[in-house]
Amino acid sequence: MAYIGKQPVIGNFQKCDAISVVNGQAAYTLQVGGSNVSPQSENHMLVSLNGILQSPTDSFTVSGSTLTFASNLVTGDVIDFVMILGNVLDLGVPSDNTVSLAKLTATGTKDATTFLRGDNTFDTPSIASLSTASGSAPSYSARAWVNFNGTGTVAIRGSGNVSSITDNGTGLYVANLTTALTDTNACATSSGSASTSGSDNRLVCATVISTTAVDIRTGNASSGAPVDIVVGNVSIFR
Repeated sequence: MAYIGKQPVIGNFQKCDAISVVNGQAAYTLQVGGSNVSPQSENHMLVSLNGILQSPTDSFTVSGSTLTFASNLVTGDVIDFVMILGNVLDLGVPSDNTVSLAKLTATGTKDATTFLRGDNTFDTPSIASLSTASGSAPSYSARAWVNFNGTGTVAIRGSGNVSSITDNGTGLYVANLTTALTDTNACATSSGSASTSGSDNRLVCATVISTTAVDIRTGNASSGAPVDIVVGNVSIFR
């Protein structure tokens, strides 16, 4: 919010310099380190006089840097201390990396596997919730995929969870997975072409042979003879 005049220092607890009582005087200047200070209000102060905490407004008021007691002080009175509390109703902006999970009021399990929902609850993300597919049938994501050029020096155009393609001869390849599958019961889908335009399709057979490797074999669509492929596409689902 905006302030007229000096904006308070949020949460800045300050002890004022010692104040000497002047006989017959009620108003005194508040200073910290020799410089005038202005509390937010009487309610943001602790004032001790003769060993007794004073009641804000009833026993003293504050205007700017001037503290005024309800009656004149006399010789023998002692202002024990004056504390300025800052704006105690506003915590300000927490510093980076200072708010822990324990400080949040959200319900649910708070750990590295959950996320905070808009309704102030923690939940575990699911693959299904991230899908854009419509209908009631379940939706499953690919565990790995690759688009590669199998002619000459094999080159990957794009991939996910595939670290490399091994060339084992004409029409023979192995796709090496970065992160292993849970087992070999995965489904491998494949397609290919002899050109980037999609003409002259090739036979492509992909088989999961281990949790970290997929065997890929390509051949001529007419004769079935082994032949290298210009565009090879393989996806793994489990």
